Amino acid sequence: METLQEHLLDRGYTKIKLKFTKTNHFEIKATINSVKGRFILDTGASSSCVGFEAIERFNLIAKASNIKAAGAGAIDMVTKVSKKNTVKIGKWKSTKVALVLFNLTHVNTALTAHNAKPVDGIIGADILKKTKAVIDYDKKYLYLKL
Repeated sequence: METLQEHLLDRGYTKIKLKFTKTNHFEIKATINSVKGRFILDTGASSSCVGFEAIERFNLIAKASNIKAAGAGAIDMVTKVSKKNTVKIGKWKSTKVALVLFNLTHVNTALTAHNAKPVDGIIGADILKKTKAVIDYDKKYLYLKL
């Protein structure tokens, strides 16, 4: 019988290792505009996000946005948007990714309170849907369609 891994790799997916954190989140490494970072994988986040404090680090061009963000106990957060970014996760790469920028302090405060490392942002449903993502929770792998 074919395994999930064999099935997906045979169909053009790439496999990315996930790290399960002390806060019961999956953490993933990704590169934005050629700069490596640490991100939470969040299927409930509609958009992929980066914290305001990482705008310069990831060479993002931030523009004003009327959208208010909500999540993780915070509401009506001011956001900015950065379009046409190159995002690479494992072997998957896209050069036209829009990212929502907002204050991630509340997220990182919660993480560090539980002895987890802070993150640069969140990989959300926008990228997961675009890549026809499959998460193997048992083996801790993310599969993305190339």
